[in-house]
Amino acid sequence: MPAVASKTAVEPSPSPASSLLEPSCCEAAAEALTIVRDGVITGEGPTTKGRVHFSRSLDTDDVAWCERILMSAAINDQPVSRAEAEALFEINDAATERTDGGRFENLLAKAVAHYAASASGLPVPSRQVALSPDTEIESWASGYASKVNSEMLQWIAGKMRRQGNHRLTAMVATFLGVTALPLASQLSGIFDLGM
Repeated sequence: MPAVASKTAVEPSPSPASSLLEPSCCEAAAEALTIVRDGVITGEGPTTKGRVHFSRSLDTDDVAWCERILMSAAINDQPVSRAEAEALFEINDAATERTDGGRFENLLAKAVAHYAASASGLPVPSRQVALSPDTEIESWASGYASKVNSEMLQWIAGKMRRQGNHRLTAMVATFLGVTALPLASQLSGIFDLGM
């Protein structure tokens, strides 16, 4: 797959946090995402410097920090890790107000699909391609629905049950496919499949 340049990504303002939030490995990326989470919770910290940021809110700058962390050149060819996916779910839980136009949900769904597919032994595109705001999740993840192992499907179902976010659930349903029958009974209460 050719790399897709992001035209819609907002670059966060350079700050002393920039070097702190330039991960060299997936573990460092997960740690950097917790710094974003803390900024979302408190409205303070290195990712909120120089701007008005209310506690428990998530805006386009927060999403840009997450994108920058997750698509760092040092980890571009590594699949999203479980720790990174968990950190994104924590950010999602922390944000009660959203002014990001759905960009975070889009990123979260793609990161979860990337992690689940790779953890199931499936090849995944680079992060620059898979996580780009300009790449539709259906363009690379929809073919994996029947190939993701049941442990990953159960993990996703558990997270979705806790999240209660219908838009995010619909995006992840695209990845899982409505024909993932082994968990259909568990997922029917989560996904609004119109059945």
